Amino acid sequence: MQRLFNAAKWDVDGVRDDIRTYLIQHLGEHDGVLVGDDTGFAKQGTHSAGVQRRYTGTLGKVANCQIGVFLGYASSRGRAVLDRELYLPKDSWIARPERCADARVPEQVGFATKPQLLQAMIERALAAGVPFGWVTADEAYGDNGPLRRYLEDQQISYVLAVSRAHQITTGAGKVRADIMAGKVPRTGWQRLSCGPGAKGDRRYAWALVATGSPAHHLLVRRSLSNPRDLAFYLCHTPRPVPLQRLVEVAGARWTIEECFQTGKNEAAFDHYQVRLYPAWYRYITLAMLALAFLAVTRAALGARHTPAGTGPLVDISANEIRRVFALLTRPPTSRPHILHWSRWRRRHQARARQSHYQRRQLRDR
Repeated sequence: MQRLFNAAKWDVDGVRDDIRTYLIQHLGEHDGVLVGDDTGFAKQGTHSAGVQRRYTGTLGKVANCQIGVFLGYASSRGRAVLDRELYLPKDSWIARPERCADARVPEQVGFATKPQLLQAMIERALAAGVPFGWVTADEAYGDNGPLRRYLEDQQISYVLAVSRAHQITTGAGKVRADIMAGKVPRTGWQRLSCGPGAKGDRRYAWALVATGSPAHHLLVRRSLSNPRDLAFYLCHTPRPVPLQRLVEVAGARWTIEECFQTGKNEAAFDHYQVRLYPAWYRYITLAMLALAFLAVTRAALGARHTPAGTGPLVDISANEIRRVFALLTRPPTSRPHILHWSRWRRRHQARARQSHYQRRQLRDR
């Protein structure tokens, strides 16, 4: 395995492109959503490419870690990861050529911010003809002006999270996002779902506020249980779009968090023991391939009808696919017994989900 990651000769970007083609064939939709985000990988020592002590939301604290920036894809058929880039800090890595040489960082690799890495991946998706209609990301990317201007120049619609202090351009000048939200009347809020969650639909109160540009709007999300809990999204839509669609795109941002969780739990995203820059790309790309297989298999199995006599079943999960796949490929196997066990498990999960949904509905009334 170490030879495969460090010494063997193979085209890692070609494999990435094959994964992208495979995913688009099975999950692609013209109105799909590109989702950008980064995640941390805890590492010991100082030799792993890009490693540095910093805060990471993965661990919820300052830790020694690498940061990977990823481009996800979400559609009604499923979600997976299309592309990846390793973030290299400027002062501790790019400004130290000898350290980069030891980690085999190519000489032509310069410093790039996380939004710049995300933009490079979006450019590759465009060049490859990936079908999508939207881009979404969290406020670390939404507050980045050059990234927003690039998307606008390409006539790409986006729903990007922004901070509460983000300056929104209006006819009266620039106003903070939270100040604009405070002026929304009570009748200006609509209760809508931004997608299904583990315990039912994720319902919030939403308001759409006009800005100084007809193509830009401020979307505000308010918690139903805590009205002071607000989130803000800057929307760019060259053509008018219904509020429900903007809400759905905002909710699609969580799909990449699900990809990170599934990738780390089921595809070993963070279980690598490599230090070199090329080896990180090789390992992560193969982990992306495993995640793509789970996503496509889940989409294919989800389209099938429930077997007769089994009762209601929860949709098959990536975790369940990995379990069943491992059992069916481990000799000797009893196929009927394995499939019966899987249906039993999913039937009880369906009952648990129904109970969660009923509790959620009673609380929201």
